[in-house]
Amino acid sequence: MSARLRVVLDQLTHVVDADQASAALDLASALVKTAPSGCVVEAIVAAGSEPSIEGLAEVRRLPLARRELAASWQLGLTQGLGGGLIHSATLMAPLVRHDRVHDHDQTTATAWDLLAWDAPDSLSKTAVSWQRAMLKRAVKHADAVVVPSHAMAERMSEIAKLGDRIRVIAGAAPAGLVVPLDAAARRKALSLPAGYIVMTGSERTLDSGFRAAVAAGIEAVVLDAAEGSEPRFAEIAAAAGLPESRAHIRGVLSRDDRAAVFAGASALVATSGLPAWPWRVVEAMTLGVPVIAVESGVHRDVIADGGAIVDAADVPDAVVDALGSGARRLSVLAADRSRAFSWLGAAERVWGLHADL
Repeated sequence: MSARLRVVLDQLTHVVDADQASAALDLASALVKTAPSGCVVEAIVAAGSEPSIEGLAEVRRLPLARRELAASWQLGLTQGLGGGLIHSATLMAPLVRHDRVHDHDQTTATAWDLLAWDAPDSLSKTAVSWQRAMLKRAVKHADAVVVPSHAMAERMSEIAKLGDRIRVIAGAAPAGLVVPLDAAARRKALSLPAGYIVMTGSERTLDSGFRAAVAAGIEAVVLDAAEGSEPRFAEIAAAAGLPESRAHIRGVLSRDDRAAVFAGASALVATSGLPAWPWRVVEAMTLGVPVIAVESGVHRDVIADGGAIVDAADVPDAVVDALGSGARRLSVLAADRSRAFSWLGAAERVWGLHADL
C-alpha cells in the first residue's frame, strides 16, 4: 500500500467535544507511527489551527474557521479541498460526491455516539440538526462510517442505510493518561472528600448510582455534568437518600484532573446505557479502577469481563461488593481489559480500512 492519508483535525482551536478532539489528535499521531511503508499522513485543519503532531507530511489549512467550516460542509461546500484518502475521527468530514474506483478518492467519517437519535434532549437543537444532516450526507457519500462498538454498529444500521459500509474501530484512553504526581493537590482543589465513588450518566439514570452510594455508605462524585445541571443532580441525590453535602457534581475536567479523581476513587459507576463510546469507563479501567456499569450492548462490548455489568436495580449491591471483597478482583480485571484498547491498534485498523476500500 502506498498512499497519502489526509486526517481531518477540526477542533484544534475551537473545541466542541473535548473527548473527540483528544481522540482525533491521538489517532492522527498513531496513524503517523503505524503508516505502512511508502505511506504518509497529512492534516486538514481549520483556519488559524496548528497541529502539534510530529511526522505529518503536510498541513492543509482551510480558509474558514471551524464554525463556518462545519456549516459549509453540512451543505456540501468543500472549498476545492480536493480528493485523495480522507479520514475524519468525527462526523466532521468533507462528504461530497467522489470517484473511488477511477480517481481512488475515499472519504470516511466517525460517529462516537448516536445521541442525536436516541437522546436528542441531551444535546442542543443545533447539534442534533447538524449531526443528523452529516449522517445523511455520509449515507450518500461516505465510503465507510466508523463506530467504536458492535452494539453501536447494529444501532447505526437501524438509523442509516449504510449496508456494509459500517465499520467498527474502538477508541482508547487518552495518550499519557497516568496518575499525576500532584493528584492529591488536584483533588483538594476540586474540593473532593477522602473517599468516594465516581459516577457518570444523566439525570434520568444517576438515581441508581446515588442509591449505591447510600448503600455503601460513601460519597459520590459525578463527572461531566452539563453547566447548570448541578441543582437538579443534587435534588436527585437527595431523593435517593444521599445528602447534598455528600454529592459532588463536577463538569468537564482536564485529562490530568480526571486521572487524579480516579486515583482517589473506590469505583466507577456508569449508569447510562445509551449508544455512546464510554470514555470514562475506558479511562477507569486503564487506571485499574473497579467498574460497575448498567446493562447495555455498548458496555458488554467494551467492558466484557473487565467489570461488573448489572441491571440498574442491582447497582447498589454491585457497588457494595466492589468496595468490599470484590475490590482487588475488579481492579485487576479492569486493568487487564484496558489492554484491549490502544490508539496504535485503532490506527492500524484505519490503515487496513482504507486498504480494503
